Amino acid sequence: MSPVVTYVLPIFFLILLGWGLKSSHFLEDNGWKALERITYFVLFPALLISTLAESELTYFAIGPVAVSIAGAILFISVLLLLLRRHLPIDGPAFTSVYQGCVRMNTFIGLSIAESLFGEKGLSAAALAIAIIVPLVNVSCVMMLAWFGSSTTSRKKSILIISCLRNPLIIASAIGLALNITGLGMPSVLGTMTRILASAALPVGLLAVGAALNFEALRLARGIAMASSVVKLVVLPLTTYFLLRLFDVTGLEASIAVLFNALPTATSAYILAGQYGGDAQLMARLITFQTLISMISLPIVLTYLDFS
Repeated sequence: MSPVVTYVLPIFFLILLGWGLKSSHFLEDNGWKALERITYFVLFPALLISTLAESELTYFAIGPVAVSIAGAILFISVLLLLLRRHLPIDGPAFTSVYQGCVRMNTFIGLSIAESLFGEKGLSAAALAIAIIVPLVNVSCVMMLAWFGSSTTSRKKSILIISCLRNPLIIASAIGLALNITGLGMPSVLGTMTRILASAALPVGLLAVGAALNFEALRLARGIAMASSVVKLVVLPLTTYFLLRLFDVTGLEASIAVLFNALPTATSAYILAGQYGGDAQLMARLITFQTLISMISLPIVLTYLDFS
């Protein structure tokens, strides 16, 4: 396990550095919000576009990988819906638990993929994002529209529109279109995009750390632990067995397991707060899962190995 830990721990140290900088008021809250916004809307899309546009996608078993990733997420979705009436939580809290069980922190995933597997890992990770992000966004929007506390008809339409406008979905579509058509990245724009992309992961990890809320860990520990077991253990295990069922091995299989083993995304807090979820519970789940994943991810990557 030690080689994996060597690659994974520096990524979490960067996250903790972000938390330390936020706690020391190195930047004011507005500064961190601006940094997170530029990462989400500019730097990260640039990384996805440049990576997908220039990747050799023919090397990957896209169909079986997509079915395995999506199948595992759909299995967890059905499981949670069946268990909902037996959980000691209301509708808004359930939407946050659901987001905590299916969303993934793409900054952490891309950083680990690049650290462990280099450029090919980054390409496979970008492809995984193109598969997961649309599915997860649509399913989370449906849960918020159905179980959220204040999801009026107008808010439901806003939710759907915001899903379609998701910069990661748009960036994935542009990158794939440039790749499939054979156009690739234009030389000047390509150079600019790659420069922007180089800043995405370190800045994104600092922003993840700045979003951690340790005060929120004092409450709802049972729910936080249960959602973490589902997200960090059950989901990657389900993905692993589906990949084995479809006889998928190698790099893309490892990336598929990695992305379904990631802690939930910090952006889930914003979605919960704006559209009728339980934002405080969401903050607890994000922080708890991010910390626990420092232990769970090296274990998953070591023992659910396809190399």
